[in-house]
Amino acid sequence: MIESAFPRQLHPYWPRLQEKTRRWLLEKRFMPADKVHEYADGLCYTDLMAGYYLGAPEEVLQAIADYSAWFFVWDDRHDRDIVHGRAGDWRRLRHRLHAALDAPRHHLHHPDPLVAGFADSVVRLCGFLPRTWNQRFTRHFHTVIEAYDQEFRNRTEGYIPGVEEYLALRRHTFAHWIWTDLLEPSAGFELPDAVRENPAYRRPALLSQEFAAWYNDLCSLPKEIAGDEVHNLGISLITHEGLSLEEAVDEVRRRVEECISEFIEAEQEALRFADGLADGTVHGKELSAAVRACIGNMRNWFSSVYWFHHESGRYMVDTWDDRSTPPYVTNETAGEK
Repeated sequence: MIESAFPRQLHPYWPRLQEKTRRWLLEKRFMPADKVHEYADGLCYTDLMAGYYLGAPEEVLQAIADYSAWFFVWDDRHDRDIVHGRAGDWRRLRHRLHAALDAPRHHLHHPDPLVAGFADSVVRLCGFLPRTWNQRFTRHFHTVIEAYDQEFRNRTEGYIPGVEEYLALRRHTFAHWIWTDLLEPSAGFELPDAVRENPAYRRPALLSQEFAAWYNDLCSLPKEIAGDEVHNLGISLITHEGLSLEEAVDEVRRRVEECISEFIEAEQEALRFADGLADGTVHGKELSAAVRACIGNMRNWFSSVYWFHHESGRYMVDTWDDRSTPPYVTNETAGEK
């Protein structure tokens, strides 16, 4: 369905994007140099962003790609802290990320590379649009940090959330509204609340993110079962709906396919909504064009997510020496004690 209905595209800046993000990972000391050289390109983090935010100015795309790479590294640290029972390390990191989000310039030289790198990303991302966008982005990411804390507690306690509870939490751990917020600097335009909150815009935005989260669950299910995970739509379906593994996979796939079909319908309504914003004024014309650009990139998210999951070494669990331990992570704790 994806290959036929959502042709793959990549931002022409992608080759330099990959090179600069690889260099940024080294400079910020997010991963040991040997792991960056061996795994960074194969993880395809820049491919994912270069296939999503088409039309973004190079500086914007670079900031988004670096931030995305940071997000994956943070996700890996969170996972290793859970696996190795490092509750104190996680608690400190959580508080420091909240603080860095509120005052990023004060944390640019923090001794924990993950905190300093996050601060660097926030400063850059908040330099493209007005203060109101920055405040929204900050508010949304505070929620993401707290959702990661909830996942930490769930996994530590072995608690498998019910399906609806899981889906609500997943919208935050996958950072649905962060990736949607970033459509705006890519289009060079902050959308007014009345546009962002209109169902014609909000529905395709949510569907594109739900597709990504559920497709991720589908592709990461083998890895997460191997690691005794509790956070996956398939695992919630097996535990709370009494489905077999095969039935759970079929159900997640059905939901993914439903997202695709519903997006195609919602996309048309969103484009009509965008056209209606062109009211004959210069502002109306610019707003309409920005909304169309955002909707176009919602569409690009489908193909970018699809290819990322089939090409990234992050999901090639069958090639790992230990199916529960990704080869690109380190098990040692990191940062300031």
